[in-house]
Amino acid sequence: MAKAKTPRTTPTTKQVITMPEAGSVPLVRKSAQASSSSVDLSAQIRERAYQLYLERGSTPGNENEDWLRAESEILGRQSHQQRA
Repeated sequence: MAKAKTPRTTPTTKQVITMPEAGSVPLVRKSAQASSSSVDLSAQIRERAYQLYLERGSTPGNENEDWLRAESEILGRQSHQQRA
């Protein structure tokens, strides 16, 4: 006679990571000047990546490319401003 299957105690669900909304507040607390600028930089990159996502018609699948392009643009702009 076959054993009856017992239900799992913890459901298995996949977590879905979504892009943060434009203008959302970063979850990282600003504790020092250095970390403050890195949080600002991260927020700028996140915002630009989201803009690129919207420009592509909000189609998923290119999150890494959006982030890398945004990072390149923001870091390039920051480097240019520091030289000036």
